Amino acid sequence: MLFNFNYKRKLFVYYFSIIFVITASFIAFQYQREKQFRIAQLESKLDIISDLTNNFIKDNEIIKNDNVLLIDSLLKVVPSEETRVTVVDPSGKVLFDSFVDDFETMENHLQRPEIQKAKYADDGVGSNIRKSATTGQDFYYYAHNYDNYFIRTAVVYDIKIQNFLKAEPLFMVFIGFLFVVSWLILSFVTKKMSESITKLKDFAVKVRQNEAVIGDYEFPQNELGVISKQIISMYKKLTEAKDALSLEKEKLIKHLLVLNEGVGFFGPDKSVILTNTCFVQYLNLLAEKSSINPEHVFEIEDLMDLQKFIKKHVDKKKTIINPNALPKKEFTIEKNGYYFEIKCIVFQDRSFELLISDITKLEKRRLLKQQMTSNIAHELKTPVSSVRGYLETILNNPDVNEEKKKYFIEKAYQQSFRLTNLIEDIVVLNKIEEAGSNYEFEKVDVNAVVNDVLENLQEQIQRQEAILEINIKKDIAVKANPSLVVSVFQNLIENSLNYAGEKITIKIDQYHEDDEFYHFSITDNGVGIPEEHLSRIFERFYRVDSGRSRKMGGTGLGLAIVKHAVNIHNGEVSVKNVPGGGAVFYISLPKYLD
Repeated sequence: MLFNFNYKRKLFVYYFSIIFVITASFIAFQYQREKQFRIAQLESKLDIISDLTNNFIKDNEIIKNDNVLLIDSLLKVVPSEETRVTVVDPSGKVLFDSFVDDFETMENHLQRPEIQKAKYADDGVGSNIRKSATTGQDFYYYAHNYDNYFIRTAVVYDIKIQNFLKAEPLFMVFIGFLFVVSWLILSFVTKKMSESITKLKDFAVKVRQNEAVIGDYEFPQNELGVISKQIISMYKKLTEAKDALSLEKEKLIKHLLVLNEGVGFFGPDKSVILTNTCFVQYLNLLAEKSSINPEHVFEIEDLMDLQKFIKKHVDKKKTIINPNALPKKEFTIEKNGYYFEIKCIVFQDRSFELLISDITKLEKRRLLKQQMTSNIAHELKTPVSSVRGYLETILNNPDVNEEKKKYFIEKAYQQSFRLTNLIEDIVVLNKIEEAGSNYEFEKVDVNAVVNDVLENLQEQIQRQEAILEINIKKDIAVKANPSLVVSVFQNLIENSLNYAGEKITIKIDQYHEDDEFYHFSITDNGVGIPEEHLSRIFERFYRVDSGRSRKMGGTGLGLAIVKHAVNIHNGEVSVKNVPGGGAVFYISLPKYLD
């Protein structure tokens, strides 16, 4: 039951038990000491009577004269009438007894306990409490050995003597009073000592049960109270740190969920700790079978390099991981037209993180740029070679006539002009692709843009006897980048002029509008575009007739610029052939809304 007590009761019981044992021991010791003192007093009184009797016997030669009855006269002056005096010779024969008249008939007393003690004791005395075989009364016997005889004195062992031999009652009352006072003081002290422990226990129980700890705990101003305050202060700081970490963890988890990369954290036993949605999606793209779980990442054949890395640094426990140089692994794989970059890092506790990034766009862009670089080199090679050829002809033939020389110089100039246009188009296209989001949009008057473009192309329009029809309402404004809008209309009109044929009609219409966009069409009645080429004409350097395009000075980038410029404005561009001949391009640009 003690183990079910609270701390205060336990402390009280412990201290109370100690005080009780000490008090009981002290009482027992003091009681025995008091009793011995009173016994010594009684024996001293009886010893005086024995010595008085012995002196009386010697002075009156009572034993020698066989006049033992004379001892009665002595007993008349003894203070207590209940004192019994017995004289026994060394053989045990009773020579005199003050309580028995017919003492000659008394049995031998040599074997009486008190006689035996007196006979063999160093001090020649012995005592005993027992019932008298002669009188039947209880006596306290005290025997003294005087060599020639034993003088035994005794008093009746009644209530009076028993009370005399007991300890003083007042002493017991005093001890009891001290005990009660100690009990009260101990109760007060244990209560004070247990206050901190009890409050700390209540605090610990609330923490254990995840209950809210409200308010401040007041503790006594002692060492235990100071320790308790420090513990609660540390707990509050830990709670604040825990809450902050939980918030950061929640933010991290939400961040992982919106990432475009697949992130997975795994324990040292390869158990899943945390994964985001992209991680599962990318695993299903990498795996041959669908609905694969994150823990099956180590079963994918294309990730054998990853499995070897994990086996080396995670499964082998003997491997030492340097916290300043954590093991890392990076590689790229291609699967079903997708490109993925796999990264793995192993932490010091052998848990590890997997990062799967979809780099398909980047990889395709890299391949596209590689292809574009090759195409650019090829496209640049033709005009450069032409310019070089014409100039070499002039340099190697100084006697060539002026007319031929002029012809070669004009051809070289045309090729340099084409080279300039090609470089300008490449610069524009790269700028659109790499810095499209950095273009500033503003209010652009479409009619003003079209008029500027037609003014720039006026010479070519007149030379080809082309007819331009513009059907755009006044005050049509789009939210766009002015230079890009100019590039769109100029490339589309110039494309019709270059490839549709002579004496064509080009119509520019604003044929539709909705809540967000204006829709425009650029139509010509020329030769049209072969159907097999319609789906590819917006590709870089793609030409329907490469020989004719180069002859016309085209770079092969005009329609690619149109497509990217429209896309930056969140619009759309498309093309189709017109029944009866010709082609029509459709574009949409966002409205400028006040």
